[in-house]
Amino acid sequence: MADTEKIRKRGRPRAFDRDRALDQAQALFHVHGYEGVGVAALASAMGINPPSFYAAFGSKAQLFDEILARYAQASPLLDVLDLPGIDPAAALASLLRNAASAYSADPALAGCLVLENGRSTDADAACRARGCRDVSVATIRDFVARSHPEQAQVVADYVAAVMSGLSSDARAGHATDRLVAIADMAALAIRAMLEPEGR
Repeated sequence: MADTEKIRKRGRPRAFDRDRALDQAQALFHVHGYEGVGVAALASAMGINPPSFYAAFGSKAQLFDEILARYAQASPLLDVLDLPGIDPAAALASLLRNAASAYSADPALAGCLVLENGRSTDADAACRARGCRDVSVATIRDFVARSHPEQAQVVADYVAAVMSGLSSDARAGHATDRLVAIADMAALAIRAMLEPEGR
């Protein structure tokens, strides 16, 4: 009887740590892209078997959706737009500088997970990532529209394009100071776009 209880205790699986598992999956998607990671690799990194993977997350696509939402929620980049009374051009300059630093802070996880997966060769994954990106662009557009409604869309599109370039350059190994210099140049263009005509 005692031997049977020992076997049961020894064979009991460790509790599944969902947050840790999501951390592992997020890192894989960030480094290799959606199409570069299979279910077997995800399950192995999470410390579970494929049947448990499907039971916990439904599918690779559903897991990717959860990772995208988690990544976007954890990112502080857009927080600067919520500062009371901040000048729009100054806020967007800070946003770009912060992005330049964040995208190059960890060489192992360079760039932006959302933006890089928006370039995925998997059409469905790219669509999902671009949908997440579009939410951020809309947030920037709405922020600019409070003070400059006519310029809001083009400024938001420009900021998004610069951030995409910063992410790509970070993935290529460019140093933070180079990315920040690009962000500062882009900030000059944004300020010019938001200045009243004739100034």
